[in-house]
Amino acid sequence: MYNEVAAGYGATMATGFVLLNIDSEKGTPSTALGPKMGMEATSMSRILKSMEEKELIERRPNPADGRSVLIHLTPFGREKRKDAKQAVINFNTSVFQRFNENEMSTFFKVIEGINTMIIDHKLESEKV
Repeated sequence: MYNEVAAGYGATMATGFVLLNIDSEKGTPSTALGPKMGMEATSMSRILKSMEEKELIERRPNPADGRSVLIHLTPFGREKRKDAKQAVINFNTSVFQRFNENEMSTFFKVIEGINTMIIDHKLESEKV
């Protein structure tokens, strides 16, 4: 559903999520974004390259670590971040109007359980 909303802005859910997760003041290390999104480095790199081509972000050297870069929002990226934030707020408002508190609580419990299963599965896979 978020992807459909994002498409109305000429974006994707992944692009919107990246925009919302970049520190608008200090920038964010590119290596920190992938884990937040549960995405492999190569996929994250592709998204960042696309966002850079669309002039949503820019890469700057990390002053604390010359080997890495920080991802910063451009002025256009800041505008699109506002759009992404409003789209998420609007969508979430619609969801909370449609479902009662008990239904939402059950949904979040199920999602948390699924996330726990995924983490446990990854840990088990790493042992093998």
